[in-house]
Amino acid sequence: QVQLVASGGGLVQPGGSLRLSCAASGFTLDHYAIGWFRQAPGKEREGLSFISSIDGSTKYGNSVKGRFTVSIDNAKKTVYLQMNSLMPDDTATYFCATAPYSGSYAVGLGPALADFRSWGQGTQVTVSS
Repeated sequence: QVQLVASGGGLVQPGGSLRLSCAASGFTLDHYAIGWFRQAPGKEREGLSFISSIDGSTKYGNSVKGRFTVSIDNAKKTVYLQMNSLMPDDTATYFCATAPYSGSYAVGLGPALADFRSWGQGTQVTVSS
């Protein structure tokens, strides 16, 4: 059974940085995508960034493009989300999830959001002065 554990959240001032980690275990697939999502109270879940295990190619949502960077350590089966220039609107619970994917985000759209599974418990990020 695939399990994903997100960690690294906390309280940070506007303009600050945090690095989230998503540790995966129980994978039976060699090729997959890991996505980072967030959900704030009263708002819909938002897809932020995605990475392919095949080639490390990435895709970002418009709200985080240029501020967030996703990376993967295949040996550790861990995906990181480096978040810079954080703003109060970034306050939310952040989740990671996975979907089967044997392609590259450099040439493809990747899995549909509905295909992502194995949501972990999430990690809270609060941006406030």
